[in-house]
Amino acid sequence: MPTLELTRPPFSGFGVDDIDAARAFYADTLGLTVVDGEMGLLHLQLGEGCEVLIYPREHHKPAQHTVLNFPVADIDAAVDALNAKGVLCQQYPEMGTDERGIFRKGGPLIAWFTDPAGNVLSVLQA
Repeated sequence: MPTLELTRPPFSGFGVDDIDAARAFYADTLGLTVVDGEMGLLHLQLGEGCEVLIYPREHHKPAQHTVLNFPVADIDAAVDALNAKGVLCQQYPEMGTDERGIFRKGGPLIAWFTDPAGNVLSVLQA
């Protein structure tokens, strides 16, 4: 018998300082399915059994690490699509990102960007 008897698939979550800005960013800018939940929560529906909870947090401070990764087939096309929506990728010169913000020096090709609350997200070619 498992240690934990789950009632549904596990999910992750993170806070934001402006739930309306988060809804607009994830739904309109990124084109993801966002469902309004109870108590001002947002549910990102990311595929079968994959959900991320976004919750309002007063005095929010974004994490210094990536909170959500989006696997893509073509990193350059993904960065182009983000740029077309006004989303610019982060520059990390100490890591060697290129002029577009794409890390190409080993491991998966990856580019980081932030949501309106400053949470770090990425697209990575997988």
